[in-house]
Parts: sequence; structure tokens; C-alpha cells
Amino acid sequence: MIEARHLRVLRAVAASGSFSAAARELGCTQPAVSQQMKALETSVGTPLLIRSGREMRLTQAGEALVRHATGILAGLTAAEEEVAAIAGLRAGRVRLVSFPSGSSTLVPTALAALRAAHPGTRVSLEEAEPPESVEKLRAGDCDVALAFRYEGAAGVEEWDDLIVRPLLSDRLVALVPERHRLARAESVAIGDLARESWIAGCSRCRGQLVQVCESAGFSPRIDFATDDFPAVAGLVAAGLGVAVLPQLAIESVRPRGARPIALEPAVRREIVALTLPDLAQVPAVAAMLGKLARAAGR
Repeated sequence: MIEARHLRVLRAVAASGSFSAAARELGCTQPAVSQQMKALETSVGTPLLIRSGREMRLTQAGEALVRHATGILAGLTAAEEEVAAIAGLRAGRVRLVSFPSGSSTLVPTALAALRAAHPGTRVSLEEAEPPESVEKLRAGDCDVALAFRYEGAAGVEEWDDLIVRPLLSDRLVALVPERHRLARAESVAIGDLARESWIAGCSRCRGQLVQVCESAGFSPRIDFATDDFPAVAGLVAAGLGVAVLPQLAIESVRPRGARPIALEPAVRREIVALTLPDLAQVPAVAAMLGKLARAAGR
């Protein structure tokens, strides 16, 4: 096997013309240079140097190896510098996947803080709901997944193979038209809305809505369903029904013509940042997790 240290010595001998001169250039002894050259010739299985008087002359194989050594050593130097830059957060990247309400609330603050602290670190953002986002993480298509799961929900997915950074507990909120009979209430029980028309959100949120309503003794009559939170808020504001949305979604939409009301008893979803155990050791990924946690803390 050809080693980089052997190539450096060969290049020094070729440039200086002797073992002693190469030793002075490299800051080592002449016997050390001779030993390295013997090891390299043994490795490649052919002579690389011919002694001609007091000078060393390259064989044809030696000339070929020196010619390639320049590119190899330059590539190694570039690789070392790039790795050092990534380790020092002067470079590097993080591929982030987030669900929409997280993208519009937690992510902007976290990305701005990361850019201010480490301007050389690049971050890409893609949107996906869990479990798709978690599958992307496990498949190696992203480095950090912002995800959620509902407390007490049936069939809760396991994250035992992942690093889980808890961020916040996001409470569900009822959303009613401003002129609704309960619009001025401080809180509302889900059963108080049993006879209402419902506007449902994403498929996972829709399933949670049905589960919460059924636990209160009724099945919601869902007239409209959309993955778009502003559309949900608009339909509610138009008096076409009521909805239950996470607090983060309410903050991202800031609905007009609709009023959020605390839902009792409280129903919450756990917001987390996920990564793989090996990725958690990467400086840029660790920094991203820290900025997300700080953004959630605000």
C-alpha cells in the first residue's frame, strides 16, 4: 500500500537529488529517508531510484509515481483543509426537513442564529410531515428532521434508534368564527363543538381530531379538509365551520375573522428535532440542534 508519507519523501528526494538533502528539507535523518524509500519500493514492487555518483536518479516507475504524487498530495492537503473547516464550522452543511408550521415559526429564528454564529455553514430546507420526514432521516436524505407526535395517540412511532432533542409541547387550540356563540369563551370542551361542521387539516392532524372527538363521545362531521393552514383559517373565518389546530399553526397563520380558544382538557403534541447518533457528533448538525432548541425556548 502506498502511503502519503512515502510519497512526500520520494518527491523531496526527486527535487533535491539526494537522501541527505531530502532529509534536511524534511527535518529528519538520512537513514530515515533511506528506510522510507526502501519501504515504498517494496510496496510498489519495483525500483524507483538509481544512485548515479552522489545523486539519485528516478527510474521510469519513479518518474510516474512522482508525477502522480503531486496531485495526490495536493488532494490530501485540500481534503485536510476542508475537513478542518467543517470541524471548525467555517464550512459544512446541514440538510433540514421540517413540517410547515415549524418551518414558519421555529426554523427562521434558528437559521438566522446559525448564520450569524457560523456564516460558512450552509443549510438547505425541505418540508415534509412525519413520518415521511423521519423516513428521510433514516434513509440518509437529510441530517435533521423537525417532527412531532401527539401525546397518547394510537400507533405512536418509535424513535429509539434516533437522537431525540425535545423542543416544546405544542397545545391544540380550537378555532371558531369571530361571531360564533363561543367566540368570547376563555376555553371550550371539544364536546361543546359536537354539532358543528368541521374543517380538518393534514392527514395526521385529521386522524388526531377524529380520535379526540370520538373520545368525547361523537364523530366530527368534516365538511372540508386541506393541508394548508391559511386555508383552514380562511374557511373558519368565512363561517363555514370550526377547526382544531396546533398553537404553532395559529402563530404561523395569524388568522383574521377567526378566534382561537383554549381547548380543555388540554391535548398536546411533542415537537422534537431528530438526527442519527453518528450525525449528532458532526459540529454543524450539533449547532443546528442547539439553535432549534434555543428558538423553541423563546
